[in-house]
Amino acid sequence: MTKITRRAALGAAIAGAAAACEKTAPRRTFEVAAGDADALFAHGVASGDPAADSVVLWTRVSPSGVNALPVRWEIAQDAAFSDVAAKGEATARLESDFTVKVVAGGLSPGTRYFYRFGVGDARSPVGRTRTLPSGAVAAAKFAVVSCSNYPFGYFNVYDLVARRDDLDAVIHLGDYIYEYGVDGYGGEAGKALGRDHAPPHEIVTLADYRTRHAQYKADPASRAMHAAHPLIAIWDDHETADNSFAAGANNHDPMTEGSWEERRRNALQAYYEWMPIREPEASKPREAIFRAFTFGDLLTLTALETRLMSRAAPIEYNDVVPGLIAGGPEAVAKFRDETLWGKSRELLGRAQTKFVYETLKASAARGEPWRLIANQVIMAKVTAPNLEPRLTEEDIVELERQWDQARSFVKFSTLGLPTNLDAWDGYPAARERFYRAAREAKADGLVVVTGDTHTWWANNLVAKDGAPMGVELGAHSVTSPSPYRKEFLGGKGAEYALLTGQVNEDVRYISGEDHGYIALDVGRDEIRAAFMAVDTIEATSYTAFEKAAFTIRRSGGAAQFVDVDGLSLAERAVF
Repeated sequence: MTKITRRAALGAAIAGAAAACEKTAPRRTFEVAAGDADALFAHGVASGDPAADSVVLWTRVSPSGVNALPVRWEIAQDAAFSDVAAKGEATARLESDFTVKVVAGGLSPGTRYFYRFGVGDARSPVGRTRTLPSGAVAAAKFAVVSCSNYPFGYFNVYDLVARRDDLDAVIHLGDYIYEYGVDGYGGEAGKALGRDHAPPHEIVTLADYRTRHAQYKADPASRAMHAAHPLIAIWDDHETADNSFAAGANNHDPMTEGSWEERRRNALQAYYEWMPIREPEASKPREAIFRAFTFGDLLTLTALETRLMSRAAPIEYNDVVPGLIAGGPEAVAKFRDETLWGKSRELLGRAQTKFVYETLKASAARGEPWRLIANQVIMAKVTAPNLEPRLTEEDIVELERQWDQARSFVKFSTLGLPTNLDAWDGYPAARERFYRAAREAKADGLVVVTGDTHTWWANNLVAKDGAPMGVELGAHSVTSPSPYRKEFLGGKGAEYALLTGQVNEDVRYISGEDHGYIALDVGRDEIRAAFMAVDTIEATSYTAFEKAAFTIRRSGGAAQFVDVDGLSLAERAVF
């Protein structure tokens, strides 16, 4: 397919916004099944963190009147369990919230398994999982998801993923739960749908975080997704609190909510109890969730941690805008060159950067064609378009009802600075250190998958010196709303998305419409990334369709976009 130039005028792009896509993808309608859940296993089963010879198996039992309960587990190559590969017994204890997590070992590489748990005569649902392949591997398939906020809607995206039977793993990029109470973010939508958060207040204590995880795991679509595929998960901020960093969080008030250290400890304990994830070695901090997964000779997936170990405090718009406006161009230049690019603005930290370098170096030495990076926040450079002439005072007032920094951000957008200071753009020196590690490791074929923004992205990754580093694919959310959706910015959200793509050479595609997941099909010569969407999250009956699809190949070693399907004329003009 002929590559479309980005040089078309923005006016022409917006004029074509309603134009039909080049081809219409087939649509299919589904209904989320409530599913039967034994009362003892009300939260289903899950598996995760696969290796070539083992996988984590998880469940939670709901007993009454006891402090401990023996739980059997078994894993087999057939759903009838006539060929059991491993089995054992674990204990569900009150002190771990009656969760059970075991590592089933002695398994064969690249093999589908079935597993289940039992207590007395009661049996859990049967789960399906898969070990990592070894040796020569021709292809791998992933579903990439993020940002599942319970009150904002039904988890239809999870249901859609659960219907796949060909995935190697589901990659969850964080914001698996949200910390808010019923009067916070998503509260109004939750009341309308009958999906209020439990507990009803913002979660702070260990009991709070456990209750919130239990609510999410009990959701029928969540149970189906976990039972169908192994999970590779990283956290973002809402597993603890909004805009978290090493020393605190934007949504944490020590005066009313206690110490950040205690809240973070509570959040991490509940996370490790309730997620099918291997825990860091005893010598490492609990925050050290970064790890890697090798799929034979095809790819290595490196999962990052950019929130709780090393992240410097984010820069708040309200704190800097008055001084930048008053100081003029000199103040803006100083802020950009000295504050933003300050070496102390860290994301990964020394230990993780060393791990990333060694992992990428080993992958390159093995001759794998691809290196995937599971990443929380947007890595590409994205400059804020000037919003001031495009928004009325009424627009800004309405936006302030949703975001207390809206007015400052509109002023900030006039300065030619990055859109999102919570993303890698707020830590550009850290981004260059990551790129340097990849270069020194001779690790080309980089494809970064990113969550957090509730928005679809297809971005070029380019170092400060202009060298192409790879590409980035941003996943929309399971339910959380996008700031680029058409209803945002006084109905100008979709226009803002097109404008963002127009003024940013590295942003090839951006859309805030339609929740969904990235279907990532990795072959030896190319990767196809399909943005799979659902038409609603406000009912359990939904229609699924392919929103857009991108083909990625290596050119000069670097991963690059070479083809695209499904874009409107306006979107193709930007691409």
